Parts: sequence; C-alpha cells; structure tokens
Amino acid sequence: MITFAKSGAPNSRTTQVFINFKDNSFLNRQGFAPFGKVTMGMEVVDKIYSAYGERPDQGRIQGEGNAYLTKTFPKLDYIKKATIEK
Repeated sequence: MITFAKSGAPNSRTTQVFINFKDNSFLNRQGFAPFGKVTMGMEVVDKIYSAYGERPDQGRIQGEGNAYLTKTFPKLDYIKKATIEK
C-alpha cells in the first residue's frame, strides 16, 4: 500500500508518502491514510534509493521544496507519474 504520512494532529497529512512492504494495517487505527496499492512493478519499488532513510526534514521540504531536496539528497528518487485505475 502507498500511504500518506501524518503529523501528530488528528486527521492530518504531510507531503511524505511511503510504501508498506508488509501488512501495517495497525497504522489505519492511528489515522494514516492508504490511498493506493502497488499492483505491478515491485521490481521498480525495490530499486528506490533507501540510504537516506528518515533524514529529509519535513519542515525544510515544506519551506524550501525541491531546492532543498535536490541539493541535500541528490540520489533521492521521485514519483514522476502515477495512474488511477478503477
């Protein structure tokens, strides 16, 4: 599942999304909002650069945007295209 991260406030969302690699349904009770499912292409997901871990600062992302990300995290991967299927 692809899920929006949230802040500590109720019913909140941040600009960060993450992909669950296992069943994390317990996050639903905490107010996280899954909005998609990887149905094919997991080999692409597995190639996402992961060495940065949790280091990007959400406040700086919100304040400085891609300028901060491209300068500080040059190997960061981006979602360039997503489709919605019914």
